[in-house]
Amino acid sequence: MSRTATTMGERVPNDVVEDFLVQLPVKSLIRFRCVSKFWDSIITNPSFIIKHFKLILNQSESLISTNAHSGYLLYTTKDENSSPSSKHLCTFVCNSDSTLTQISRFEIPSLFEKYSIVGFCNGLFCLASRVYDLDHIIYLWNPSIRMFKKLLATPFIDEANKKFKRSVVGLAYNSQNNDFKILRLRSVIWGGAEAEIYSSSTDSWRKVVISMESLRGNEPNFGRIFQIGKFDPPCIFLNGALHTVAMTSRPHFILSFDVNDESFRKIMLPFNYLDVVTKSQLALFKGSLAVFAFARSIGGVLCDIWIMDEYGVAESWNRKYTVPIIQVRVVNFYGCTDNGELLIKSATRLISFDPESQKQNILAIEDADWVGFTANSMESLILLDGSK
Repeated sequence: MSRTATTMGERVPNDVVEDFLVQLPVKSLIRFRCVSKFWDSIITNPSFIIKHFKLILNQSESLISTNAHSGYLLYTTKDENSSPSSKHLCTFVCNSDSTLTQISRFEIPSLFEKYSIVGFCNGLFCLASRVYDLDHIIYLWNPSIRMFKKLLATPFIDEANKKFKRSVVGLAYNSQNNDFKILRLRSVIWGGAEAEIYSSSTDSWRKVVISMESLRGNEPNFGRIFQIGKFDPPCIFLNGALHTVAMTSRPHFILSFDVNDESFRKIMLPFNYLDVVTKSQLALFKGSLAVFAFARSIGGVLCDIWIMDEYGVAESWNRKYTVPIIQVRVVNFYGCTDNGELLIKSATRLISFDPESQKQNILAIEDADWVGFTANSMESLILLDGSK
């Protein structure tokens, strides 16, 4: 009896093939796109990409609950062995014995040379040009599939065209409707602030109004965001909202943006804590909103760590630690690990500092120009169905 060649799609029901493929890691799925046009159509289908992403996200969150390690350290570095030298994004597991184990290394596309990583969330990275350069181009980059998406934002209008401008960009994920969102803020000193939102679900930008009822009391002088002197401008994602620091002629405050209902609100900072501070930054400390205030002291740097014990309640700010970071000149503060260690770049090296034991650990990382930390390092197919 003769046999007739059949395709996988003819032998196995489509839903069974999809159920098999959705369980596979990203690297396998990218290879299996070459098996057949049928498999490729499944893997690149938007509904499959979302289904696979949710499954990977759930698995990643389950791993966090097991406390197998203390998270993942991310950083960018130049590869001196290549000619010309190229930059790479590296991911390391932070082991319980304070050692690092590399799990991934991706070359950063050369077109990102003048762009910096301004946010990352669930395996997706957001890159933008420097805060002073408003060229309106932002990129979303998925290193695990080596794909990126160029987002041409709407130019912010500055009628005077002479005032000093700054911008800050934050990336967040809205789990309610499976939507990545980018918040883009721009301010002119003493000249007001503007905001714009990108939504991956609609693949479009739209302007949003900052001056809401919750901000009343700061008008008409509200508008100077991300203070130049004592604040670096990170955009912290916590409790479904992005957070950055705003300053006015009145007390500074944290401007939060809820990515679900797209509303702004005001969270007051600790009262009178800036008096002797030389550098201050918003960050996360063991899952809570925190302000790290650095001041020079004899023999090194003094750091006050203010923790918001109850999210959104200004009265719950608590100066948890005042610790000397001995013999360290703080060049950059990159945030904290999940177990509360500060990631600090000195003049020559990257260290982690435990505020409780006051022990320093020199990390075997050199020439890192960007450092991040995440509880879940995950790979996904996000952007696979889009174009560059």
